[in-house]
Amino acid sequence: MAAALSARDRSPWWRGAVIYEVYPRSFADADGDGVGDLRGIIERMPYLASLGVDGIWLTPFQPSPQVDQGYDISDYCDIDPLFGTLDDFDGLLSAAHHADIRVLVDIVPNHTSTAHPLFRRAVATASGSPERALFHFATGRGMNHEQPPNNWVSVFGGSAWARDSHQDADDPQWYLHLFSAAQPDWNWENPQVHDDFDAVLRFWFDRGVDGVRIDVAHGLYKHAGLRDSPTVPALTDGLRSNPLVMDQEPVHDVYRRWRRLADDYDPPRLLVGEVNLEPPRAARYTRSDELHQSFAFAFARLGWDAAAWVEVGNELERARAAESSTLTWALENHDLVRTPTRFGGGPLGAQRARAALIALLGLPGAVYVYQGQELGLPEVDVPAGQRADPMWRQGGVSRDGARVPIPWTVSPELDHGFSSHPTEGSWLPVPAGWGAFAVARQSEDTDSTLALFRSATRRRRELTGQGVLDPDATTVWRLRPSGLVECARSDGVSVFIAMGDGPAELPAGDVLLSSIPLGPGQALSAGGTAWSRRTPHATTTPLPSFAGQTHRPVLGVR
Repeated sequence: MAAALSARDRSPWWRGAVIYEVYPRSFADADGDGVGDLRGIIERMPYLASLGVDGIWLTPFQPSPQVDQGYDISDYCDIDPLFGTLDDFDGLLSAAHHADIRVLVDIVPNHTSTAHPLFRRAVATASGSPERALFHFATGRGMNHEQPPNNWVSVFGGSAWARDSHQDADDPQWYLHLFSAAQPDWNWENPQVHDDFDAVLRFWFDRGVDGVRIDVAHGLYKHAGLRDSPTVPALTDGLRSNPLVMDQEPVHDVYRRWRRLADDYDPPRLLVGEVNLEPPRAARYTRSDELHQSFAFAFARLGWDAAAWVEVGNELERARAAESSTLTWALENHDLVRTPTRFGGGPLGAQRARAALIALLGLPGAVYVYQGQELGLPEVDVPAGQRADPMWRQGGVSRDGARVPIPWTVSPELDHGFSSHPTEGSWLPVPAGWGAFAVARQSEDTDSTLALFRSATRRRRELTGQGVLDPDATTVWRLRPSGLVECARSDGVSVFIAMGDGPAELPAGDVLLSSIPLGPGQALSAGGTAWSRRTPHATTTPLPSFAGQTHRPVLGVR
């Protein structure tokens, strides 16, 4: 079993951490079957260390039928043979800790797999059984119970209710699945579910992992009675449009319990929530006795829009201040369209994505980056016949374009170095020209996005160590002339993003880092970012008030 990290300090490491999301399927394939694995991650650990990140978050690698690429877990305390063994995981943990990198694993508490033994037992029993009480089974409507129990819709499209093929023909009950029909929801009203997940957390914490990322953290509880949703059921974003299946008040007691459990360890383990809610509601999940972090989804879904960045930045700061929480920044993950494509595509989108990535690293709090973001990977238009996302099959939306294997070598052989042995091809096709973004090529180019990312993480760590950057700094966001967005930190540093059509002149200050060379008079070209330490006489405007304003809904996949 892997040893825990030796403590470099006793302060919360995560408050200003840079954490890199590894999507194991698409990171590195060590056994040549076309799917990434744990051994592949171990082999690429020197690369992860070279990025200057503080931790990695691994998306699910536990046993699963892989209907939803691992988010349909059938055993929470083992490794799917597709990815390796528990010995491989222990080796990964040891290698990461040796490189001074923390490891977070994904926990999926809202739903499981129809292949989970407890669900199989539930299907085999009758209505009202203790086995069925672990899930949401309900009697169907209609003369013969042929209609779903209510009008709830799945995030993936269609009804949120299904019947298992092994149920008796006269069984009147349906089961709830907010995602695919292969992912039945747990019933968190049942105390056994709480106890079982306590055991899951302890299994991974005892093994030495440094924390967990919690999938659909706001969706565990459903409104009592399972009544019809007042919203239009045709919407396929059921988790957001249905107020009866998200953000129910009892969920906070779950995280208070988990926080006590995490704090029992030395050092305490990190709890990070996927809380896809408007900022004021999401901030409540990071109160002092609940989760340590939740992703700032209002920010993660931004386009290249100066006014929106300022509005959302100030909204997040207001929410953070209300709950005395910390901010957790991201612009990409395995569910989102890649930023070079989202920000306009082509060379323009690529330059903007570089700027946004460097801006992220200049913000106070923690930063999460997604594998390939440091390479500037664009979204891939995966051919329809080769898409694997169940959302595509059920709802016509595909997330596969952000999940294509990352390129390691310029040569197209072995899918640009993704596989280390002969293979029939990766699980998602690698596009022609993918080698232009390869790690090997960018490592030799001092002007590449990879080189810039490495410089930025190194500079961030230096400045934090010197006391220049405070991970807990507060912020004021404002829009200056010429489309120049400023995030003014309370520690005296500002992050500037040139979002206008032309160059913008930076205010007086010492430039600490920039994504592109500055022009005369400290002019920042359009699509550039700079960190600058303000001169002593510089002032910031007061934090704007949002009293009386309504918050825009934040839509997302999960």
